[in-house]
Amino acid sequence: MPFIRFRGFTGHQLEGTVPRITEQMALICNIPRERLKAERYDVQALTPSPASIEILMFQRDQEVHNRIASSIHGILADEGLSDAHIFFNILSPTLYYKQGKPLTDYPLD
Repeated sequence: MPFIRFRGFTGHQLEGTVPRITEQMALICNIPRERLKAERYDVQALTPSPASIEILMFQRDQEVHNRIASSIHGILADEGLSDAHIFFNILSPTLYYKQGKPLTDYPLD
């Protein structure tokens, strides 16, 4: 946890970027890199749609979210992919369950 979901990217485009993104996010969030999960979705766009990165995670300070988005944008820009949209889907620890129990005492630091 957090989950990073890529849409509208090829596997080739993400080969070098995903390790850089997960490394930077781990540093910014002060969590082990192994806790980050990255997925690429193959979708068929039915209307024109930009490539996007959805980040599912528990709420952090706004500055942390800003730093994550800025870092990801910089990494993508280095690869010529600066048009991707980045957005967060904020999860609640009390509504996230492991082994049938909510994460009521989940440390965010």
